[in-house]
Amino acid sequence: MLFKGVDALLALLLLSMVIMVLGNVVLRYGFSTGIASAEELSRTLFIWLTFIGAVVATREGTHLGVDSLLMRLPRKGQLAMVFVSELIVLACCVLLFRGTWSQHEVNATTVSLVTSMPLIWIFGVGYITSAGIGLLSLCKLWRIATGRATDRDIFGAAADQLPDDMKGERP
Repeated sequence: MLFKGVDALLALLLLSMVIMVLGNVVLRYGFSTGIASAEELSRTLFIWLTFIGAVVATREGTHLGVDSLLMRLPRKGQLAMVFVSELIVLACCVLLFRGTWSQHEVNATTVSLVTSMPLIWIFGVGYITSAGIGLLSLCKLWRIATGRATDRDIFGAAADQLPDDMKGERP
């Protein structure tokens, strides 16, 4: 239910961005006018779309990755590498959250010139992204630690294309 809501939010952000940009193009070329805040708002929506999309890509296991070494390792080696990788991802999430937190006051008191919107509405997405990816990473670490990790936890979306001899438990 939550994931469907996030997908719907992404669709709404994209639709809003397209409507604003297209509307502004039509107004500029058709009527020699435009909406001054449309460019800034569409840029803000693009930032949110990208950062929330990163959380969705993490959930679906579709981030880019090089798994040539991972595929050559035995299952325990794969799990160890993924575990270390997830610890690094978790550390990056902590850094992103701390960076957003340390800049919160500055961004909350600084407003954009065109819309007068506090910049925390742009940069505050770092809280959502770091929390979302961090929670997904913790879940994957838990599955690995409790022995419930699947091929999808190791290879992400690429697990669907694994040859049969590479699927499931291996020595």
